[in-house]
Amino acid sequence: METIFGNLQGLKSSQLKQLQRLYHQRIPGDRITTPEFSQRMAAISTEVNQPVCAYINRRGQVIRVGVGTPRQTQIPPMELPRYGAERLSGIRCIATHLKPEPPNEAALTAMALQRLDALVVLNITGTGFTRRGGGATGYVKEAYLAHLTPQESRTLITSPAAHKVGESQIQTPSWNISPPLDLDDLADQDLVDLVENLEAEFQREFIAQEVDADHDRVLIVGLMTSEMTPLQFQDTLVELARLVDTAGGDVLQTIQQKRSRVHPQTVVGEGKVQEIALTAQTLGVNLVVFDRDLSPSQVRNLEMQIGIRVVDRTEVILDIFAQRAQSRAGKLQVELAQLEYMQPRLAGRGRTMSRLGGGIGTRGPGETKLETERRAIGQRISRLQKEVNQLQAHRSRLRQRRQHQEVPSVALVGYTNAGKSTLLNALTNAEVYTADQLFATLDPTTRRLAIPYGETNEHQEILITDTVGFIHELPASLMDAFRATLEEVTEADALLHLVDLSHPAWLRHIRSVREILAQMPITPGPALVVFNKIDQANSETLALAREEFPLAVFISASQRLGLETLRQRLAKLIEYAVDSQ
Repeated sequence: METIFGNLQGLKSSQLKQLQRLYHQRIPGDRITTPEFSQRMAAISTEVNQPVCAYINRRGQVIRVGVGTPRQTQIPPMELPRYGAERLSGIRCIATHLKPEPPNEAALTAMALQRLDALVVLNITGTGFTRRGGGATGYVKEAYLAHLTPQESRTLITSPAAHKVGESQIQTPSWNISPPLDLDDLADQDLVDLVENLEAEFQREFIAQEVDADHDRVLIVGLMTSEMTPLQFQDTLVELARLVDTAGGDVLQTIQQKRSRVHPQTVVGEGKVQEIALTAQTLGVNLVVFDRDLSPSQVRNLEMQIGIRVVDRTEVILDIFAQRAQSRAGKLQVELAQLEYMQPRLAGRGRTMSRLGGGIGTRGPGETKLETERRAIGQRISRLQKEVNQLQAHRSRLRQRRQHQEVPSVALVGYTNAGKSTLLNALTNAEVYTADQLFATLDPTTRRLAIPYGETNEHQEILITDTVGFIHELPASLMDAFRATLEEVTEADALLHLVDLSHPAWLRHIRSVREILAQMPITPGPALVVFNKIDQANSETLALAREEFPLAVFISASQRLGLETLRQRLAKLIEYAVDSQ
């Protein structure tokens, strides 16, 4: 039995049968609809006293019948046979409407979300009417034909991500609505000609939008809850835009919502999900990034409703780590973190995961591809965990050897992009990769550094280690996977806590780093706060930092300002740390 969707309450079995019979109708391939089919829909709609929608594919087959408006009966994006910014879905909707008016915005928005070939709205009289001289002509008073149109103004040339965060204007799709038509005029419309011309235009526009085919076109979604201040919220969005930029994506727009708490199913409200889906369609976005961690079910729900890939902040950070890891140890740890993150999220990652996996290598006739993937990932995680444990033991032996030689060690810690690698290069002439990016370096680098020691200012050698950058709410999976790296911090005699003073959220960065250090299994040694990039900070910020942190050192690693003072303070820090052990 063919399924009827929508509001079926109060319908009689005879009315349901009439709706089901619509599935047996066939429309000529080159026609949008026929007068007979339109009148039949209008008659059923009059009898049930509700709007009715029929969705028809390009072969003229009715594939979905719904009771309700186009908005209420729309097909979820993931169920559409074709879905993409460069073409239409291959489906048209014939909808009845109980009032004599053109298609409303809700119906047109539903058309845009589904990228329908066309939307026909049949305004019905309610009772039917007769020709002069007698003879019934049916129930349709007038019809409107609507379709999407290419929107050249939405072709975007991407600019730096951080500048886009404040944008709140939502670009709307462009559509065309005909004047009122009678059914004969509507039947004369050539569907094939209409669709081919539209898709050719969309294809040209899509190619113009493709600034770089290798880059994801990203829509950021931010949710401000009651426990966040507006400043914290904006800092989070700016940072997320930087993360996306570092990962190689182009941020096209940011959508924001304010709610007292997170919606359990979709994070944001239903109306905002529709807005996200429509904006993604309008801009030709292929990735939506949320500013918080999403549960597997939230990702599944959002992807079903939006129709494109949805990721959270953690997944963006993991992607950056995967690109940045150079050493075997770094690659091991990143893969472990990615697999641990991915394992609970397998269900719903594409419909293929729910199909049976057959052939050589699957355990039995009843095992699904999902179960096969989950089992393989579980085995890989166990193997990686053993290798990471071996790595941890190896690092521990190296540290013990250094400690046995009684060479003091200092770990450089700080928020990502604070300038740790630049400082290491400036102090030791190391050649560590540096860039104005988040997480530019992942693998720890240790170098020797000579500092003045004692009253005679004789030189003493110490070891200084550049560590992975911290970030607000560092994902737990990364904390676990990078514990071998982070132990460089806990085993060091002292810490240099580097802070980017030019960043608007420098105070929040200090708190974030201290929170992560507090979670370490072993309490780290004494820390010296070092404010970097003073050449880029304004005088008010400098004055505030000096007042809040009177014992701090102020430098510019890139300009080599204040490095001699730093060496002297570092010597005192090492002396204090070694004496207090």
